[in-house]
Amino acid sequence: MNWLIHDYRESDLAAVVHLIDTTAELGQESVFSLAECIGALTSRQPAVVAVHQGIPIGAALACVAGERAWVMRIAISSVWRGRGLASALLVELERRLVAARVGRIAYVLPEEDLLGEGLLNAGYTRQPAVAYFEKVEPLHGPAASLLEDLGGRFLPSDLWAKVAGMEAEKDLIERRVVLPLAEPERAARHGVRPPRAVALFGPPGTGKTTFARGIASKLGWPFVELLPSRLADEGNLAAALRSAFARIAELERVLVFIDEVEEIAPVRTEPAQPGGMHGVTNELLKLIPGFRERDERLLVCATNSIRSLDPAFLRPGRFDYLIPIGTPDTAARAAIWSRYTDGRADVDVTVLVTASELFTPADIEHAARIAAQSAFERDLETIGIGAGDQRALGASTEDYLAAVAQCRPTVTPEMIDQFGADITAHARF
Repeated sequence: MNWLIHDYRESDLAAVVHLIDTTAELGQESVFSLAECIGALTSRQPAVVAVHQGIPIGAALACVAGERAWVMRIAISSVWRGRGLASALLVELERRLVAARVGRIAYVLPEEDLLGEGLLNAGYTRQPAVAYFEKVEPLHGPAASLLEDLGGRFLPSDLWAKVAGMEAEKDLIERRVVLPLAEPERAARHGVRPPRAVALFGPPGTGKTTFARGIASKLGWPFVELLPSRLADEGNLAAALRSAFARIAELERVLVFIDEVEEIAPVRTEPAQPGGMHGVTNELLKLIPGFRERDERLLVCATNSIRSLDPAFLRPGRFDYLIPIGTPDTAARAAIWSRYTDGRADVDVTVLVTASELFTPADIEHAARIAAQSAFERDLETIGIGAGDQRALGASTEDYLAAVAQCRPTVTPEMIDQFGADITAHARF
């Protein structure tokens, strides 16, 4: 990604108007006139602008009327077409519209256009008469307020596609979890019952939360994370859990995520210890069957230590699948590094893959951040130096290797051995 997208600013007006005016003949037409687009910009209607090296290269703008928004124009400089910028602009614009409680997003093209295929891929539906595309954003009114009270929200629609590497885990989760929930009627014809609860287990930093968020994004369901520490702040953890699940039951569809679930469902000891978690685990065991009775809902629990969870909590009647999420293998690390290096030919990804054995996705992200910061600071030092003396922008292979050397892997060989034993003892998929 070689651009930065920000909210429209008044100083962007001339550049955005120029983009709209000069791209109309490049298949980027709109039923909205240039004057209407200028009116929307000056009245502070939702709009986003993409810049490269400080120069605007694309813009997307909309106008809002009640609970409906009209995407007025997506204008992109000709040299930047076909690089995914249109999708990136549309995603950022949709985020602003959803935050403004828009229920339907519409895009009207004057005739069939290449953009139409992109709109279909983004979740829009082509309606009869002209090229009219519409996208329904769920949960408004009381349901939206309830979701907000629970701390939930709709996630960007592209998170699943952005999961880099970990293809084996991604494929398994898509086949076992996502597709049966996305195609329940087709699944039912084959006798497949969509899962209602799954547990992801593995070493810390391997992407369990990323997968949970990706599932919600792929399904288009709201994402509600229940934090044990926050629930405990209410005083009675068991009562707080019961109250949260009661409110969640009012939502039409939802993905509920509980991270570090071992905090509220540890192995119960006999006899129960005063002030222990025995009652909390019992409460959660009672809540899950009721949660499972409703369609279009999924409970995803994540743990770094599946062996510390109460056996009754994990049995098939409560959890459909227990899916291991381990450290990325060689191919997965290569995919993750390629994402952070933007596929640059001057960076030796193979060397980085070898140097980062046992690194989790979070570890690689941290190393990439350190390397990028080093390159950024070096670039600042060149200010005032002649152009001929400036080094190429972006971190080098040496920068990345230096960053890897600074990082201590989250996962140890002992943890890998323990994870392998946990797969043998607990995995179910």
